[in-house]
Amino acid sequence: MNIAIALILTIPLTTAILMLALWGKTKIQVIVGGLSTLSFLIVSLWLFRVVNANGLQLLSVGNWPNGLGIMLVVDGMSSIYIILSACIELIAFWYAVSFVKEKTSLSIFFPTYFFLAFGLSGTFLAGDLFNLYVWFEVMLVSSFVLFTIGANRQQLEGTIKYVAINVLGSTFFLIGIGLLYGLTGHLNMAYIAKTIPLIGNQELVGVAATFFFISFGIKAAIFPLFFWLPATYHTAPVGITALAVALLTKVGVYALTRFFTIIYPLQGTFLQTIMLVFAALTMAIGVLGAAAQVDFRKILSFHIISQIGYMVMGIAIFTPLAIAGSIFFVIHNVLVKTNLFFIAGGVYRISGSYKLKELGGIIKQAPWLAMLFAISAFSLTGVPPLSGFWGKYLLARSGFEEGSILVIIVTAISLMVSLLTLFSMTKIWNEVFWKPNPAGEKPKLSLNNLLKMQPGVMFSIIAITILVLIISFAPQNLINWCYDSILVLTERDRYIESVIGLYN
Repeated sequence: MNIAIALILTIPLTTAILMLALWGKTKIQVIVGGLSTLSFLIVSLWLFRVVNANGLQLLSVGNWPNGLGIMLVVDGMSSIYIILSACIELIAFWYAVSFVKEKTSLSIFFPTYFFLAFGLSGTFLAGDLFNLYVWFEVMLVSSFVLFTIGANRQQLEGTIKYVAINVLGSTFFLIGIGLLYGLTGHLNMAYIAKTIPLIGNQELVGVAATFFFISFGIKAAIFPLFFWLPATYHTAPVGITALAVALLTKVGVYALTRFFTIIYPLQGTFLQTIMLVFAALTMAIGVLGAAAQVDFRKILSFHIISQIGYMVMGIAIFTPLAIAGSIFFVIHNVLVKTNLFFIAGGVYRISGSYKLKELGGIIKQAPWLAMLFAISAFSLTGVPPLSGFWGKYLLARSGFEEGSILVIIVTAISLMVSLLTLFSMTKIWNEVFWKPNPAGEKPKLSLNNLLKMQPGVMFSIIAITILVLIISFAPQNLINWCYDSILVLTERDRYIESVIGLYN
């Protein structure tokens, strides 16, 4: 079993080093990268199966005693996140390879991509706070390089904002770690969670938790810490940022879920109220920002912020159903949002622009691309029975069942935001697909034409659309897995005793 945990880290790390050794040999790098991402998906499925059958799994690196060494922990939630990242890494790799044409850019892209995947894997496995901080920094450096490949002035400006705000987040993270270490004498999450109730000065624990909330909030791009995201994500080529778009902000949501269930249970604290209010503001401001944009990718970037609000709402409601709904929503959103960015890239390849005023007539020119967009767009807005509907249903049901006035207000706001999301998706549909092309009518492209013109792009879009449809029409298994995965989080003592018991 421990071999599977080790492989989750060693596969992307070894691949990244191999990619450096194969610098300039892009054809060999493509083959090695493809095999690596496929192997990673297989191992992640193996790990999920073992966790599902035997419960929480643990690997203590170096066999250090009493929580002193590096501890890698895999429970139901982290195994779901690892499978999700493995699926996206596999599909996004082929999309990016087909999108990036310059040999030099590809040579930089390959090792950076797998170092980023290495950082993502470490984040989902981290059993102590300092290692979580280290994995965040690995991702920050890797994503900085990815965002600046083929750099122009706009990319550099966006990336500098991204790095500056994330360095600030890392500083808050380190301060929080220092405070908790001073109070508990531990860095291991389970040991900290066991010690915190015994501390007399709970106000200082609350201060430390606030630092973590700010740090993870920046990573997740919640209100009012989101401004780096729309300034960055639309600047880099769609193919290069595919993995970043899909998963970087979700790492912040993962960290919020992990910290505020295991280490500092949110229920009844002042941070629960703050998180609920911020969730509502994140949903509302994100979708209003999207409605005001006139660029395909900028609209999608603001939608990322809006959708993060739903995930944070689930954590803040803090019932088992709400947290399970939040995880389901993450899975749905990663797939749908990635696909919408992929389709934006596909539209760019056949029209040469992301600006709405320069686009039009895609439904006549490429009806298959229009249909694939419609599936993902309707899913994002929550039209039944697509995947977004199930995610929003779980969150709305949990909100109304919880019953407090503030939660009901936030839940009602989330339903109104869905209508505004539908409006902004309709705006893209009208401007990009429905209205006549301002440059004149173009020759019609059949599905075969599209597959011949951009095979990697189209196969990636179709693959994700199939996954979205599977989740949409057979959601029950995924809902059950999400619900089972959060039991170890909502039953805090179970996680603590599992880790400490396995460790000793």
